[in-house]
Amino acid sequence: MKYVLVTGGVVSGLGKGVTASSIGLLLKACGLRVTSIKIDPYLNTDAGTMSPVEHGEVFVLDDGGEVDLDLGNYERFLDIKLTRDNNITTGKIYQDVIDRERRGDYLGKTVQVVPHITDAIQEWIERVAQIPVDGESGPADVCVIELGGTIGDIESMPFIEALGQFSYRVGSHNFCLIHVSLVPVLNVVGEQKTKPTQHSVRGLRCLGLTPHLIACRSTTALEENVKTKVSQFCHVQKENIITLYDVSNIWHIPLLLRDQKAHEAIFKVLNLQGLTREPELEEWTSRAEICDMLHEPVRIAMVGKYTRLSDAYLSVIKALVHASVARGKKLFVDWVPAGDLEDATAKENPDAYKAAWKLLKGADGVLVPGGFGDRGVQGKILAAKYAREKRIPFLGICLGMQIAVIEFARSVLGLKDANSTEFDPNTKNPCVIFMPEGSTTHMGATMRLGSRRTYFQSTECKSAKLYGNKRFIDERHRHRYEVNPEMVARLENAGLSFTGKDETGQRMEIVELRNHPYFIGVQFHPEFKSRPGKPSALFIGTCLIHP
Repeated sequence: MKYVLVTGGVVSGLGKGVTASSIGLLLKACGLRVTSIKIDPYLNTDAGTMSPVEHGEVFVLDDGGEVDLDLGNYERFLDIKLTRDNNITTGKIYQDVIDRERRGDYLGKTVQVVPHITDAIQEWIERVAQIPVDGESGPADVCVIELGGTIGDIESMPFIEALGQFSYRVGSHNFCLIHVSLVPVLNVVGEQKTKPTQHSVRGLRCLGLTPHLIACRSTTALEENVKTKVSQFCHVQKENIITLYDVSNIWHIPLLLRDQKAHEAIFKVLNLQGLTREPELEEWTSRAEICDMLHEPVRIAMVGKYTRLSDAYLSVIKALVHASVARGKKLFVDWVPAGDLEDATAKENPDAYKAAWKLLKGADGVLVPGGFGDRGVQGKILAAKYAREKRIPFLGICLGMQIAVIEFARSVLGLKDANSTEFDPNTKNPCVIFMPEGSTTHMGATMRLGSRRTYFQSTECKSAKLYGNKRFIDERHRHRYEVNPEMVARLENAGLSFTGKDETGQRMEIVELRNHPYFIGVQFHPEFKSRPGKPSALFIGTCLIHP
């Protein structure tokens, strides 16, 4: 097994995740089988209880793992299916070591960070790297490991020590370190400054790790004299200094790496020269170029709670991009804060209210993504009502589906107090209820999570046709509440169709509105399985169908 470690320096948010994904794609294009691991140094066991505003979206895997959004990038770029163990956290490692200590595995010994924590990290990496993630049998050829955070962070220290030991454990020809750093351009002087990268690499070397390649993030390509300077001061060969400058879309990043022969530099370190082919990226290149040339617009109003941070809905945005590119449309996402659509905002901040409604009314389609809590719920209901009455394409995901059902019950059935027990536990008309198997005392990993099967009730419905007339589909879930089965008959008699259900027939998975161009709500999250070359069927519908 060969290992490629990606670290980051100077500042967070440099794009280590995209860089790691792009390296993996490049190696895969050279004929290697690739798997990925993300290390997050925080103490949380997983990302499930973290705020999207602080940490971005929670990505859900087939096995129900709630993980860092970077694993979504790995899956999309490499077209693989990872497991919850591919996301390592400090919480998981310490829990593992404490469980061993309680069992008596360390009987008679003082349990310490070194060697017990560091050994546990190395053992976890070696174990998970052997898990096949590409649908084939046997382990991958290369494991790309991304270390989250920034070199110098105190919470990363046990992992850096473990990885330093790991590089000797697996041998020098099986370990390649790529350090992603910043080369800023100060407006005052207008030149690329290398000092931040020099200090970052010095800090890395002080901790026992020496980079083989340095990937320099900058607004423009590195000048030759700058490359020379980085090479001299960081003790890295000049041809191993890679420039990752700003591009029109992230699909160009693997092409930047290929054009600078990053794969050859990696193969030289890993002793893989002559054992691989030239990277085959024709389809990927074509898609990246097509994305840049699109001009026919499609505007999607994203009505959500966390609209100030696009990473909170990263997979939804990526799924929309995949669908729009596949259908030759240039995507424009209009962020509509759900609360700004509400009557209360009309009084408190009329300008925000007018701006939100202007965006909604100018959209070709409306998308209400998942979420938790009651803030902005009334605005989401108003968005669903607008899309239903004006016959605008609508896609509701998870909470978005539940919102659509509540709006229909209020407007069509005349149940003015129809609601979810999440927002009004005492409602007399609970359209959405807490699932019986859910926990009321613990929040972490207690939802209905992971891949679940949905059976179509008819092959004539829009969703079944979009999925290619399959009898059933497997999609990923993340929810605590569900449509009340006792309300289904009344809703269907009034014109709402529950076209997808679980294996019991009691849990509603897909809802459609009859006699509407495109009005679909789904309890699952189709965005998590969308890929650049294989866009989600439901997002294709959102970007295509117009009244």
